[in-house]
Parts: sequence; structure tokens; C-alpha cells
Amino acid sequence: MSFGKKSVAVAVSALTALAVSACGTTSGGSESPKQPSVLELLASDLKGSLQKTAEATDKSDSVTVTMSGTAGGEKVSMKGVLDLGDPVKAEMTTTDEKGAATVVRMVGAVIYVEIPAEDRAEMDGKRWMKMDLGAAGKQAGMNFGKQFEDIDPTKQVKTLLATEGTKVVGQETVNGTATVHYTVTTPMATYLQQIDEKLRAGVEQQMTKMGVKDITTDLWVDEQYRPRRAALKMGPLGDLVMDYTDYGKAVTIETPPTAETFDFAEMLKGLQGLTASN
Repeated sequence: MSFGKKSVAVAVSALTALAVSACGTTSGGSESPKQPSVLELLASDLKGSLQKTAEATDKSDSVTVTMSGTAGGEKVSMKGVLDLGDPVKAEMTTTDEKGAATVVRMVGAVIYVEIPAEDRAEMDGKRWMKMDLGAAGKQAGMNFGKQFEDIDPTKQVKTLLATEGTKVVGQETVNGTATVHYTVTTPMATYLQQIDEKLRAGVEQQMTKMGVKDITTDLWVDEQYRPRRAALKMGPLGDLVMDYTDYGKAVTIETPPTAETFDFAEMLKGLQGLTASN
């Protein structure tokens, strides 16, 4: 069952870690005012551009995501799509160091890991392993469901809208698209204030144990006020880069059929029962 454990750990570490920032908008002129370019606007009024970025991404139904970096000491390589509805849904393919691919599907607070074909016989022929992250999060002292929702770029931009200290780095090209790059470094104490009060102590303990002192977030926004790249640095806890493409492309992410799914929590209960009876 190492495939399930590692895939879930990487997915949870990577997808919940990401946050984004943004900025820019205003003007210039003379006797005959010249309309500034969008890139110039993006670089001038941070709060105004951040608000426009939130509004633009809020109108998007979906986005394709490519993620790379490290999370929890593991290398991360993931690609897939997000359905930005309510609840947020995702289907990501993770690739390990040997090139083996695993599909991870998330629907609300429930995650499904596709079982390799050669291992399904051991699982009564089931194709998917189900984990309710809402229930698992309560035991771990973390709200995985809410954190998965936070991979929605709209929610991330709105979070940064309330963050002080965001700066413009300059104009940069990301995957052939002109963007403006922003950055902000947030002390751990400030970052923790953005986390649910009930979960804060557990998150603080984890971050302190890993030696995290601050979090640096970078965001690249294009001329349509849409995030094109986001990066997050949390010291030993993670260093991730996420590229966004194909906003609004039609996607379908469905809950796997019950007949093809086994519940990881139920399996654990069965194992605990066997242990207790011995």
C-alpha cells in the first residue's frame, strides 16, 4: 500500500501548500492623456490590480495546473485540471522519480487515489482508494478540505488582497506570456493568523518543528489579470512552483463509482479490529 500512502502525502503536502499574491493599477497623462498599457497598470497600483485579478479569476470555471518542486521533503511533479466550482474539484497526475504515474482525484474534502492495475487484485478488484480528508484532518489537527479549496487561485488572490508588504519585481515572460511579477514575504506569526483558529496550534507546531520562520509568495499576472504562475517558499517545509494555463477550458471531474472504490478508513477499522482480537 506504499503507492497510496506516498501519493496521498505528496498530494496533500503540495496542493495544500500553495498560496498566491498579486497587485497593480493606475495611470499617467498630460494634456492629451495616453492610455497606459495593462502591464503598466499592473505595476502601478498594487491593491487595485489585485482586486481586478480576484475578479477576473472569479469568473473562470476551470484552469489547467502544472506543479513542481518539493513538499515535506519529497519531490513533487504534478499536472492536471481544477474545476473551480463549489466544491472545488481536481484531477492531478503525479509522477515519481522512476517515472511511474498515479492519478489523484479530489472532490470536495474527499480524495481518491487510483490503484495500479497490478495491485487491484489485492483490493478485491477495486480501482480507487478513497480517503475522507475532512475526517482525517480532524484527527491530524488540520482542515484538509478547506486547504484543498485554497488551491482555487481566486481564493488565494483574495487572501493576498489583505496582505501588507507586496512588492513589484518587474515585467517577466512566463511560458511565452507577458506578466508582472509580485512578491511578498510574510512572518510565520502573520501567516498563522490566516489559518482557522481551531487548527492554528497544530499548524504552528508543524512549522516550528520544520524550522519555518517566514513564507515567501510570488505571483505572475498576465494582461488579462489572471495568475499565470505562483510560487511558495516555506523553508524545509516546501518550495513549489505552479503554472496556470487554459483558463475556462471545459473539464469533467466525477466521483468514482462506489463499486470501484474501497474506503481506506473502513479498511483501517478492520485491521484495528483484528489487532484488538489477537
